[in-house]
Amino acid sequence: MDLNKANYLLLPVFAFLFSSSLLAQQAKSPEARVQWFKEARFGMFIHWGLYSAAEGIWEGERLRNTNNYAEWIRYRNRISKEEYASLAKRFDWNKINPEEWVLLAKKAGMKYIIITAKHHDGCAIWNSRVSDYNLSKLSGTHRDVLKELAAACKKHGIKLGFYYSHWLDWEHLYGWDHNQELTGRITDEQYNIYWQEKVLPQLRELLTNYGDVAMLWFDMWVDHKTTIVKKEQLEQVIELVRKLQPNCLINSRLGLPADTPGIDFQTLGDNQFGTVYNDHPWETPGTIAHSWGYNALENQWKSTTQLLESLIDNVSLNGGYTLNIGPRADGSVPYEGIRRLEDIGAWMSKNGESVYGSTGLALRAGQYDWGRITTKLTRNNKQDVYLQVYNWPLDHILRVTGIISKPQSIALITSSGKKLLPFSQQGPLMHIQLPDQPGDHFVSTIVLHYNQPIDPDRQVAAESTFGGFALSGENTADNSVAFKLVKYDGLRPTHLVVDHPGVLVWRLYIPEAGSYKVDLSFHNSSGIDMAVDVSADRQMIHQQLKPTGKVVVEPHDSYTEEFVNDHIGTFNFPKAGFYEVKLKADPAAGEKLLFNRIWVDKVQ
Repeated sequence: MDLNKANYLLLPVFAFLFSSSLLAQQAKSPEARVQWFKEARFGMFIHWGLYSAAEGIWEGERLRNTNNYAEWIRYRNRISKEEYASLAKRFDWNKINPEEWVLLAKKAGMKYIIITAKHHDGCAIWNSRVSDYNLSKLSGTHRDVLKELAAACKKHGIKLGFYYSHWLDWEHLYGWDHNQELTGRITDEQYNIYWQEKVLPQLRELLTNYGDVAMLWFDMWVDHKTTIVKKEQLEQVIELVRKLQPNCLINSRLGLPADTPGIDFQTLGDNQFGTVYNDHPWETPGTIAHSWGYNALENQWKSTTQLLESLIDNVSLNGGYTLNIGPRADGSVPYEGIRRLEDIGAWMSKNGESVYGSTGLALRAGQYDWGRITTKLTRNNKQDVYLQVYNWPLDHILRVTGIISKPQSIALITSSGKKLLPFSQQGPLMHIQLPDQPGDHFVSTIVLHYNQPIDPDRQVAAESTFGGFALSGENTADNSVAFKLVKYDGLRPTHLVVDHPGVLVWRLYIPEAGSYKVDLSFHNSSGIDMAVDVSADRQMIHQQLKPTGKVVVEPHDSYTEEFVNDHIGTFNFPKAGFYEVKLKADPAAGEKLLFNRIWVDKVQ
């Protein structure tokens, strides 16, 4: 096929019918069109296609290579196009009912569904007029799953989005697959034939035949500059979407940065969760087990608690969570998946106010060892703060740090309603008295009602469970000396590499006067003692840190740097209030201190 003919396919050569609602659709501002997504927070991903019928096994052999994603079986197991197409005969159309997926999503408290309209295998799951390589024709059915799914979503108030693999296509003669990094047989001109002949016309079908499309979810997880795809081609996609459905969202895996005009939200890596608060809308696509498509040999199901905590963690950082299921070729969902979604739905029916329309506080991410915080503004400029308790404290005191404002009330959400809880507050420290039993088996939610927007303290170090304060490289008040922060790597704890002179400063609130012990956790890789000074309230502790060696992690072959914990002295604080704690180090050239933390705790 020549390029002139390919470019001609950009024109509306098919007799598509536009619904009156789409023709009348008024374009919203970028902020307005993404608002529903920011409020929804939780949706369902559905990986379902020809690969669902293989179930991760081909001719008695399990999926090859390392990722064990069943939807990759054609590529991994080097299956021919013709043999792969024969999987369509395994689909049981007497049982397939897309409305069941919608009802399951609704029961789980999900607000939108994204389904793999075309995955990397190149097979459209709808009755596409662009390519006969689609599930309807290969199966010999007149049914169109997307039409049925769209009708069910509209009926039950669920927004519908389509996943479309634009970069990879293992079916089209000029589509791309990773093996072409070795063969190099596709030119830019040939790839553009695929783009104009299949990608744009199929996207046009999706945007015109199925009513309102809430989003198009693309799947290029690397920068387009490192691929065969050209920026101009991606811009053609954006232009097409904005012309046909101006309010349809586009994710960053189109291949452009999240802040590019036309890109509505950022998609992180598969099962990659947030670590910092981000004002720009974002989401994590995640699996309920391991594989995305159905795998008969699946044995890595995530627990309900793990899934709930993943959702809450993201919401606390202004993100969302799109959780995947992989139905079988008869449309059924594995029992393990159904059970987890039902459990999540039960939790959401009780605690959903802490997720829908919520975001996080502008405090340090992960500063609480008992859980996370979500929040939202309510009517009349009031604010609700939700404490999501993953670990119910044994001493029945929940320690919350960083909110100066005093709440009007605090209540535990239970199955029988909200139960008021007593509390005390000093400055940015709050102690909430908890009952013996948690409010929920998975995650307990405590709601704090405020009459006005709260006043957070972003610098104060958080109080730990059972009391005490851990001062680390992650909660300094001023780290202008820019020591390198090394995160926990499975062997060494998170630490700062102190390899030049400098001072670390922490902001600490002491709840009551008295003596407080001071411990220092570190590794001294130098061969000599290293001097450090720790000070607070005109008191100074001078310490010579001795060299530390290695520690055996596992017998024979696994060793790492030993971090020791030294008690270096005490501070006497004359009254409750804010104090600065400082650590001064002055390593000589070539010397290096790996600083883990200072621990400050009241002497009992």
